[in-house]
Amino acid sequence: MSAKGQIVIPKAVRERMKWAQGDDLEIVETAGGLLLRPRTPRRETITLEEFRRRVPRHEGPAVSLEEMEKAIDEAMAERWKRKEADSR
Repeated sequence: MSAKGQIVIPKAVRERMKWAQGDDLEIVETAGGLLLRPRTPRRETITLEEFRRRVPRHEGPAVSLEEMEKAIDEAMAERWKRKEADSR
């Protein structure tokens, strides 16, 4: 660590993480030390009225809660597969 508290991330790690100069990173304190990760952009907050204006009303058949949960599980499993494949 430098006198200014700066640290150097080795080039191999930066390449593996696909981090480039100017990327916005955040430091999170954990029980085991520090976690360095890309900062996620803040999401826009909108009112319920604005949400209803932006999102079209569902015109199809009714969907059960079980069907929604199954679709979410399938989408998350697919996302996890893509994330694992990208990290290789």
